[in-house]
This record gives sequence, C-alpha cells and structure tokens, in this order.
Amino acid sequence: MADTPRVTLADIAAEAGVSLATMSKVLNGRTDVAPATRARLEEHLKRHGYRRRNSTQRNEVVELVFHELEPSWSMEVIEGVEDVAHAAGLSVVLTVSGDRHAPSADWIDGVLRRRPVGVILVFSDIEPRYREKLRSRGIPFVIVDPAGDPSPDVPSVGSANWSGGLMATRHLIELGHRRIAAITGPEDMMCSLARVDGYRSAMNAAGLPIDPELIRFGDFHPGGGERHARDLLALGDPPTAFFAGSDLQALGVIAAGSAAGLSVPDDLSVVGYDDIALARWMSPQLTTVHQPLRRMGEEATRLALRLADGATADTLRMDLATHLVVRGSTAPFAA
Repeated sequence: MADTPRVTLADIAAEAGVSLATMSKVLNGRTDVAPATRARLEEHLKRHGYRRRNSTQRNEVVELVFHELEPSWSMEVIEGVEDVAHAAGLSVVLTVSGDRHAPSADWIDGVLRRRPVGVILVFSDIEPRYREKLRSRGIPFVIVDPAGDPSPDVPSVGSANWSGGLMATRHLIELGHRRIAAITGPEDMMCSLARVDGYRSAMNAAGLPIDPELIRFGDFHPGGGERHARDLLALGDPPTAFFAGSDLQALGVIAAGSAAGLSVPDDLSVVGYDDIALARWMSPQLTTVHQPLRRMGEEATRLALRLADGATADTLRMDLATHLVVRGSTAPFAA
C-alpha cells in the first residue's frame, strides 16, 4: 500500500484560498490578518493535524499569574497548579501583574517571549486582543475563580459562590439569629455579588427582612472586615451574627467584636469563606465555607494542558462545589 502523500503548508494554504505569506503571518502570530481568514486557516490546519513547528520550542513550564500574593489563600492555588504541572513533567513560573480585573499590558509581551505550555490566570478576564495573541501563538489559558463574568469562549474554573453564601446564612438562621450582617468583597467582583445574593436568598426563604444597612462591600482583607464590623456593631440595633465574604474579613470582624467587648461565639457568631489553613488555628476555630482553592488550581491546569495537546474541552466553564465547615465561631442565639 502506498504511503499517504504528505500534506504541505502550500497545500493547506491553497485549500484555504490564502497565500503562503498569509499562512506565515498566521503561524507567526501576526495580527494583520482578518479574523475570518485566520479562523478559516486555523480550521484547515487543525483538520490536517498540523502542529506548529515552533510549538516544540515552548518552554516546559506553566505560568501562573496573580494580581497579588496573599499567602493565606494563594498558596492553595499554587500547590494545586504545581501538583498537576509536576506530574506532567513541567515546572511552574509565578508572575504578579495587573489588578484583580486583568494582567497589565506589558505582561502579554513577556509571556509571548517566555512561551509557556499554558497560562493560569487568577483574574476576572483577559482582554480580547490579548486572548487573540495567546491563541495565535498556541498558548492556551484558563482563568481561576473569575471575579467578573468571563466571555463564554474563555476557559475558566470557579466555585459555587451563591450556594456558599446561602449555606453560610442559612446556618446562622438555623441557630436563631435574625439580625445577620453580610460583609462581602468588592462590588465590582462577580464572586462578591454572588455570595451576597446567596445571603439574600437565605434571608428571603426564611421570611426575614433584609436591612440594606447590614450589607457592606469590603475588600476581602482583615482591615475592611474590621472597619465595617466596627460600624455595624455601633448601630442602635446591631447584628448578632456576621457572614464575612472571606476568612480574612472574618478575622477583622472578630477583632472588631473583641474591641467592643464581645466574645465569639457567646455574644457574636461569625462565618467566613474560603477555609484557609488559618481558619483551623484560630481561637475559636472559624466556621466557614470551604472553597476548593487547591482543586481549582488543579482543574485549571488539567484544562490548560488538555488544550495545549489540541484536545477539545467538554466545557469551558467549571464551577466546583462549596460546603459549610462548622467549627467554634458560631453558636445558638441567646436572646
């Protein structure tokens, strides 16, 4: 049996109805190609199983990008990424860039030079022009715990934030609390809004009034939690329980309670969110919503590596389940 004739780039270009010059621009990630032409040519390349020659020149690393390194929770994500990357024989490069919405403009030029196998971004989104540049160079990317609402074609791994807020608030209601405050994260982050929406749903389902004064938007850090809790505890009818949108904010709430002469959980019940390692070492130990940060890093890396191998993902959006971990910072309300 005769061997199947080898398909050349010239053959693919002719089949797609483009010139070799246009083919070269697409393969080299040039942006001066019409999107429709690029998409048509990429489809022909994929159908013929063509792998870019420069794909073999990729550095054997996965790049993990944060806008800030908060050790209490970022280490969980880092360890998840490292576990999967190391099992695949890859190293992990850590980069800090931009703000919570997106990496900075100069990051894209650097990552194109570094040529990682894949990129894991702990951000809300990535600008369309940057997505196109990464895709044109064959560098897959996945967003972890999107703070916004990424486009449907953006691969992302998050957690069930609404369910977490619902569970936390329902737990406090079942303990008899009625004046329950919620201190969530920044108002422009989807995860913050989802958690406080879960809070509202639990209050509505229990037939409890929602006092807008008891809902505050913080910054996920202890200082924000302490500041808002101090203001709320100074109200004429203060809350008897708090749902904090992060464990770090819960630390601030407990500090504000202590400064006001209140004991947790005897005088004040507090539920956090994340279940960072510190939650188990506090006194009392913190009741919190477990967010699977490590697994989120693992799943994001698996998805990036599948995409790097040319596989088609069953779904580009994955939301992992959260669950409530009851410890010592909550107690029945004593009227």
